[in-house]
This record gives sequence, C-alpha cells and structure tokens, in this order.
Amino acid sequence: MPISMKIVEAQPKTGKRFTAIFRLHKGGKIIKITHFGQRGGKTYIDEGDKEKRKNFRARHKGDLKTKDFKRAGFLSMGLLWGEHTSLKKNIEDYKKKFNLD
Repeated sequence: MPISMKIVEAQPKTGKRFTAIFRLHKGGKIIKITHFGQRGGKTYIDEGDKEKRKNFRARHKGDLKTKDFKRAGFLSMGLLWGEHTSLKKNIEDYKKKFNLD
C-alpha cells in the first residue's frame, strides 16, 4: 500500500509555511508530520526566479543525502523550489517521483 501525503498550510505556532502529513494509506495511521518552509520567505513558487532556485539548490543539496522524502529539506527542495512555479504541479511531480498517493 502506498504512503499518502497531504500538504496543508502550517499553524502559525510552528513558525513554518506548510505542513506535510504522511499516512500509511489514505485515511490511515499518521506516520510522520513535517513542518517546512520559512514563514514569510520567498521561494520559486512565489517569484519564479530561476537564478535564486539554482542558488538554493546548490546550497541545500546536502539535505538530499538522507534519501528520506519525508524530511523538511526534501520537501522544500521538491515543492517550494521544484521545476514549476505552481505548488500544485510540484506536489503532483513529488507524489509521482516517490510513488505517493
């Protein structure tokens, strides 16, 4: 059974922009909650600046060494600094890449 992922706006108390909720399957047991993205920060989905995206990816490529798609660094890289300026499209790509529902 594939893991499901849902992205919601984070509660202000987290200090983050988004929250990813991972479940064993849709409606199943929550296995991980990850808060990510700097609240108030500008990302590729906000500005569409390819040079800033390139620089962010270079600075944060070490975040990918864990190979854990549930971690904040992975989520930020794929969703906030992904290929598209659309969060929705980046979520679709991320789910496809990691076989998520």
